[in-house]
Amino acid sequence: MAIEIPPAPKIGMVSLGCPKNLVDSERILTKLRSDGYGLSPDYAGADVVLVNTCGFLDSAKEESLEAIGEAIAENGRVIVTGCMGDEAEVIRARFPNVLAISGAHQYEEVVGAVHEAAPVPPSPYVDLVPEAGLKLTPRHYSYLKISEGCNHRCSFCIIPSIRGDLASRRPDAILREAEKLVAAGTRELLVISQDTSAYGLDLKHKSFPLKGRGEVRAHMTDLARELGRLGAWVRLHYVYPYPHVDHVIPLMAEGLVLPYLDIPFQHAAPSVLKAMKRPANDAKVLERLRAWRAICPDIAIRSTFVVGFPGETEADFQYLLDWLDEAQLDRVGAFRFEPVAGAAANDLPGAVPEAVKEERYARIMDKCAAISAAKLQAKVGRTLDVIVDAVDSAGPDGEGGATGRSKADAPEIDGEVHLRDAGELQPGDIVRVLIEDADEHDLFGVAVN
Repeated sequence: MAIEIPPAPKIGMVSLGCPKNLVDSERILTKLRSDGYGLSPDYAGADVVLVNTCGFLDSAKEESLEAIGEAIAENGRVIVTGCMGDEAEVIRARFPNVLAISGAHQYEEVVGAVHEAAPVPPSPYVDLVPEAGLKLTPRHYSYLKISEGCNHRCSFCIIPSIRGDLASRRPDAILREAEKLVAAGTRELLVISQDTSAYGLDLKHKSFPLKGRGEVRAHMTDLARELGRLGAWVRLHYVYPYPHVDHVIPLMAEGLVLPYLDIPFQHAAPSVLKAMKRPANDAKVLERLRAWRAICPDIAIRSTFVVGFPGETEADFQYLLDWLDEAQLDRVGAFRFEPVAGAAANDLPGAVPEAVKEERYARIMDKCAAISAAKLQAKVGRTLDVIVDAVDSAGPDGEGGATGRSKADAPEIDGEVHLRDAGELQPGDIVRVLIEDADEHDLFGVAVN
């Protein structure tokens, strides 16, 4: 007699915000899948929809509320989690029929709410979860979260009030997760946190045993070295320029870690950095950039900057532009200052008019585009390692194109490398590419043997 397995409830997921939220969503889905739930790619097929919200900016909050409203309209059974979960009264006021609300990284509360809303019929016959868990990113790259929270109190940011102070994961647990990801096909590990450089500070940089191979210290440098030994690309994000970051640069020169640093400078003018409650030694930063490039000439530095911060004068903004001319950063993103409910910066004097913000935003983007174009043009004629993200094998001879990234490019936020005659490649392949052309943001080339 055939055994009938009852159908599992299906979960829909809408994940908003930064990669840290994406990792939270992956963990939630992995746990739910291990509990027997199925996944639905659309609203119609879901028994309940999870909306993982972002609450960093007011515009992000509005986007989250719109996503909740769409999920309710299309499905009706919605559970809300994430950064905006701390404002449950705001969500309930607009959407009283939401089934449950929880805050950032409250995994147990989310899973419990799903169990209550859509219980799984017991079924001991099916193994539903792959060893590396469930992923919302392509198979060949994975975000690896090493800590939660932040000890900084920047005046424009409310992340510590949402996610709390720094809480580092044990390094042995991080390495076990990384090993599983690499074994499952991950070719690139993107290390994320709110402050990667501070990793292990709350653990007092204690050492933890590794199975069969000594121990590892809970410290950014030691963790990066161990991750580099797993054979995948290792990319470091959200790195504050603490002094010990200098010790990571030799690991890049050795090839253990990608020559790439994502450093949120935010500004360069001392008066603005002081108002932001950020480190303000811009001259020292320029010296260190020169020293890093001397050790690892191919290092790519990406950063983000805020324009129109309260009190920013035209002289302050010009100071930033001049600093960028000297710093010659490889990748830059800019944001117009936006007041965030609960942020100390809202009470600062000297609000910058919106028209001035727009004009400054355009100027900084033009400046950074010109720097980027010159840097990329200098790579024409070189041969670079490229990881393939997508392939279009159109045509009878499979001579389609492919899109990938160099070691200087993180997914979604940086440029791309566009390949011709690449229909035989597969996502996740790492190939040598002769660079033939460049524009302001992207490279163009062909794979070589």
